[in-house]
Amino acid sequence: MTPLDPEAYVAHQQSLDESVSDALLDERELAIRAEVREIVAHEVAPRAAHADRTHEFVHDSYQALAGFTGLIFPKHLGGTGDTHVAYAAAMEEITAGCAATSLVFMTQMHAAYPIMLAGSAELAERYIPGLLAGTAYGALGITEPGAGSDVASLRSIAAPIDGGYRLNGSKTFITTGDKADVIVCFATVDRSLGRKGVTAFVLDGSWNGLSRGKPLAKMGMHGSSTAELFFDGVHIPADHRLGDEGGGWQVVMNSVIKSRISAAAQGVGLARAAYGHTLRALTQLHGPKLPDEAAFALATLRGKLLQGRLLLLGVAREVDRSKSPDAGQIAIMKQTCTDLGFDTAREAMRILGPYGDLVDVGVERCLRDAKVTQIYDGTNEVQRLLIARDTARKQGTETTK
Repeated sequence: MTPLDPEAYVAHQQSLDESVSDALLDERELAIRAEVREIVAHEVAPRAAHADRTHEFVHDSYQALAGFTGLIFPKHLGGTGDTHVAYAAAMEEITAGCAATSLVFMTQMHAAYPIMLAGSAELAERYIPGLLAGTAYGALGITEPGAGSDVASLRSIAAPIDGGYRLNGSKTFITTGDKADVIVCFATVDRSLGRKGVTAFVLDGSWNGLSRGKPLAKMGMHGSSTAELFFDGVHIPADHRLGDEGGGWQVVMNSVIKSRISAAAQGVGLARAAYGHTLRALTQLHGPKLPDEAAFALATLRGKLLQGRLLLLGVAREVDRSKSPDAGQIAIMKQTCTDLGFDTAREAMRILGPYGDLVDVGVERCLRDAKVTQIYDGTNEVQRLLIARDTARKQGTETTK
């Protein structure tokens, strides 16, 4: 397909908006979405196919959006103090234009948030403004070989020493790990303590003993980088610890609310992209009146896309309103919306037949990009486990009344 010029891109995206979900956005949130959409149209979407084809890091695309990284951060740290709903809407827009750029964008927020949540005022002021402005890249170091979603089984050890800690170990599948100037790293101070030993730290990317592997070859998200990190006796000053010793588990649990909103928004954005590419391709092939089979299949996708967007915005609003958001609903949002992205792309390829396999149509990229959203930020199998536990807990509470 011929790429859309920016004005046509915006008009196409507007045609995919739904009044019932737009009603969940206030005037400020609608304005943020519109501004992000314009930037995506001019600076992000036109570069997406090239980044996917060449695996070139989406530096310029992210830099064009860096002013929005701080949507949920306070102004004194370089943020704008907006809502999680605004952040979710912005993430959906970015993802619809280029999923790899959205991954870099959200990783900046994911690295900054634990510092704000559990770090000292000095650490926050030292590291967060640069992450939000895009003058520094950040990474979140949790996953290890043999310890994916099970944070309690981390093997990297931060041994307490006089004046701080000595870090040894490794991390894998770390988004932007090869470029990170700031790394929020989770390690254990004592493996025998399980989750009670997990502690969070801020590492400067220039410290001695820190090395990085080459970017890993991946199925999708080619415009973002994913790398291994290696720690060989890295000295961490005591004032770079986030929260209490052994408090890292709680830092993770408090942070995943944000990261799972990010992943869910990616799922909705990828579903919208796949649906939009398919609708546009079929219209070019058949004109505005599509064959009944294709029209009916697209009708089903449109309904599922609207449902996913309503779930995303509804849970994001609950996070804005509640000091203790419902963990079950967070898990439902992440699992449902990321499954939506993958399932929509797969169905879009079926509807398009041989055209779905063409790189220029863009749907096959959506399918490749969507798969990893079901894996990171807690696999969807883990989300189903959390949902089942939450259901059992609520039923148990009900039966004791």
